[in-house]
Amino acid sequence: LARSGHTDGSQINYSHTKSNGHTNGAGGDGDLDGTFRDHPLAQHTKLTTSLTAAGTDDEDMIDITPRSSPGDVIGGGGGGGSSSGYHRETATESDTERDFGHSGGNGGGNHHNQRTMHQHVPTHSAFGDPMDGALSFYGSSDVQDDIPGIGQYEDFHTIDWQRDIARDRMRHRYIVKKRQDSLWDLIKGSIDAGSGWLCVLLVGIAAGCVAGMVDIGASWMSDLKHGICPPAFWFNREQCCYPAKQSVFEEGNCSTWKTWPEIFGLDRNGTGPYIVAYIWYVLWALLFASLSASLVRMFAPYACGSGIPEIKTILSGFIIRGYLGKWTLLIKSVGLMLSVSAGLTLGKEGPMVHIASCIGNIFSHVFPKYGRNEAKKREILSAAAAAGVSVAFGAPIGGVLFSLEEVSYYFPLKTLWRSFFCALIAAFVLRSLTPFGNEHSVLFFVEYNKPWIFFELIPFVFLGIMGGVIGTFFIKANLWWCRYRKFSKLGQYPVMEVLFVTLVTAIICYPNPFTRMNMNELIFLLVSKCSPGDVTNPLCDYKRMNITSGNSFIEVTEPGPGVYSSIWLLMLTFILKLALTIFTFGMKVPAGLFIPSLLLGAIMGRIVGIGVEQFAYSYPNIWFFTGECADSNLITPGLYAVVGAAAVLGGVTRMTVSLVVIMFELTGGVRYIVPLMAAAMASKWVGDALGRQGIYDAHIALNGYPFLDSKEEFAHTTLAADVMQPKRNETLNVITQDSMTVDDVENLLKETEHNGYPVVVSRENQYLVGFVLRRDLNLAIGNAKRLIEGISSSSIVLFTSSQPIQNLGPQPLKLKKILDMAPITVTDQTPMETVVDMFRKLGLRQTLVTHNGRLLGVITKKDVLRHVKQMDNEDPNTVLFN
Repeated sequence: LARSGHTDGSQINYSHTKSNGHTNGAGGDGDLDGTFRDHPLAQHTKLTTSLTAAGTDDEDMIDITPRSSPGDVIGGGGGGGSSSGYHRETATESDTERDFGHSGGNGGGNHHNQRTMHQHVPTHSAFGDPMDGALSFYGSSDVQDDIPGIGQYEDFHTIDWQRDIARDRMRHRYIVKKRQDSLWDLIKGSIDAGSGWLCVLLVGIAAGCVAGMVDIGASWMSDLKHGICPPAFWFNREQCCYPAKQSVFEEGNCSTWKTWPEIFGLDRNGTGPYIVAYIWYVLWALLFASLSASLVRMFAPYACGSGIPEIKTILSGFIIRGYLGKWTLLIKSVGLMLSVSAGLTLGKEGPMVHIASCIGNIFSHVFPKYGRNEAKKREILSAAAAAGVSVAFGAPIGGVLFSLEEVSYYFPLKTLWRSFFCALIAAFVLRSLTPFGNEHSVLFFVEYNKPWIFFELIPFVFLGIMGGVIGTFFIKANLWWCRYRKFSKLGQYPVMEVLFVTLVTAIICYPNPFTRMNMNELIFLLVSKCSPGDVTNPLCDYKRMNITSGNSFIEVTEPGPGVYSSIWLLMLTFILKLALTIFTFGMKVPAGLFIPSLLLGAIMGRIVGIGVEQFAYSYPNIWFFTGECADSNLITPGLYAVVGAAAVLGGVTRMTVSLVVIMFELTGGVRYIVPLMAAAMASKWVGDALGRQGIYDAHIALNGYPFLDSKEEFAHTTLAADVMQPKRNETLNVITQDSMTVDDVENLLKETEHNGYPVVVSRENQYLVGFVLRRDLNLAIGNAKRLIEGISSSSIVLFTSSQPIQNLGPQPLKLKKILDMAPITVTDQTPMETVVDMFRKLGLRQTLVTHNGRLLGVITKKDVLRHVKQMDNEDPNTVLFN
């Protein structure tokens, strides 16, 4: 059946389509308004889903699911129409197949999208009697679904956790029962039991390999802006100069590495060479950035940003097809190398989580147990997110805790163990490739292990407070800019915006040696300690002398002019990097936020550390230093940089436990757990006092995703009756169990746009029988018309097992198999607090509201989200999806 309708739903024609033809119908706008038009996910206006039954060459059934319900909300792309013809390919490939050509970003733009997605489904011969095989839950009496496509979800819909978990339990019981039948079934059962571990093993190996390639590629291309290694052009500067072992600041004594002025026959130093080097630096940066933005725009628009807000939403049970597909994986990996080496103020750590999740999604399709069950697939995605952080920082335990604390919604113990294993394998593979180039697999290894003294907790807590303030300022400023980009003309020129920001970044960052160098190198410089005789690092320009204190000599250090000039340069660097990060995060290139946040904190920490060190140098005999000063070099400014880095990252993301573990795994400084904890806690408290949301939650709200945060309390006293749809005086659309014809049901589907319908005893006697999904109804009626003789428009649709008393008309259509006989219900007097908790903890899509057993209405996840927004005095229309 093909539906071709208009936005007002006035003209609807039905036609039967033969042979593999496609029919395009214009979907309506549903409840779209101006707020939605420019949404990155709202790119398709014309849409048809076709479901091909295998083995029926001559006839195709085209799903009549209208794509315009408030739940689907797929509306006009900003600025211009876009179209997408989409075929579905198996449940197993739906996510990976279709992320090609989704064009335009937050701002839309007039691009056309041709999206192909192809679904292959098993043939179904006939429905048979609904009483063969007792149905326990939602449409599967056996391990194989009886009706093709039942149990799959549309794009931009919420999954039904309860149903998916029940389907998996049923599948598991079936396999256990079959084990006794034969040796082959026993082997199949054992393979099925181990498939989860095998899947996370493959994900870990692949994530480690991809991360190694991204690291190696990014470091080589970053150095390409400065020069090249003529003996072996594929070496970066560190590998080229490895025999000379010289530092970042000292370029003189490495004869093998040639800067661009030298390639053109000029000297290394002087005004002319400086200008040539400057020009090459800017040109390479523009080339890399334009490549990155163009690849993202042409091949995988979902590859922009960090991806963590979307991963959080997907793990909470939302479907975004193509977000974790193979094109997104490829373009995100390549685009990430390019945007990092363009010198933009962004990190590659957040996008690593997205890349690892793409790998997890692709490998989950190898195992039908995970590929065909959305709730089970999320277990693999949680483990993959842990592997992403593990390879980004070389912090496997931090990765597991990050997945638990920050991204996962449903995290049973089994997933914890698998995440641990996945992160371990990923870190091991990355260690084998050693992209960090030193003997440690961590990013910023620190050599010092001096004890800290009790007094230092005061500056550590101060750093935490400052981290919370800076984090909140960053979130508010970045959100303001992202909103402006979304609703202004700027959003229509994503590549131009990237080029402009890159040009500005390159021009203002080159003159300052701290902003010119790679951000990772700068953080390493800030957290490392000054060793005697270190002349290359301007932060280590100290005059050293011995003084007598009591019976012992103490070596004290007085800062030289290099330290003071460095402090001014660092302050300038801080202001520049903060401003650039605000404008960079959210652009249409892969961009993470961890490294810029760590850098801002490390700069702040190092400056405070130098201040505290000088305080101790000037007043060594104050009571809280006495007895502590026996050791030389009491205060370590590098430690303050580590604590400051943790504080700002905590202020931006509001992480606590995982942040501390990532920081001490990152630096190897296990002695400094208490200072890190103090700073992380202070940063979170201050951040939460100044603004409730971390950066990821703020971006989820900005994009209108249906995310019910389990961390927030619902403190209002409303009842289910206040929130349910329809309101008191409106009509409720229901299906009766044995008195509606096929024609009646099709008209109901045509006139309404709900995702599902309650089934009641009769119109007069609205006692609840069950709940049936729109998609399942469409599929079942379409299949029945094709495959069962005698079914016509006037056939009665039966949701009961008993035959009607007299049946003079055509053969009835029995659909009890697709009826959920145990929908979750609440009474009209249930407090909304309880309802919100049910949605959060059970992962519901909708719940039915009854009074004395009679049906009153329905509450969907979207209704709950809108109600929560309304009660918090926010705009409820910002929630766009169901």
